[in-house]
Amino acid sequence: EPQHSGLAACLHNLADLYNLQYRYDQAEPLYKRSLAILEEFGGLDDAYVARHLEHYAELLKATDRMDEAEAMSKRAAAIRKKYEK
Repeated sequence: EPQHSGLAACLHNLADLYNLQYRYDQAEPLYKRSLAILEEFGGLDDAYVARHLEHYAELLKATDRMDEAEAMSKRAAAIRKKYEK
């Protein structure tokens, strides 16, 4: 499993780079793949998954997909709430 989380982190970091460069068409599949890896090997309610969801939501907002962005943001917020003390 550690190699899977490492791959997910690399994909996510590259997606972040593309996102910062407004290369959304290149960033989106990387966000999707990194999330799929985390969800498959790390679970759906991991705080790390929340961070990935938040970053992907930013891309969705930047590409005017507000409904999808809101759904991602809500999912991330629900995960984060589980970790609040």
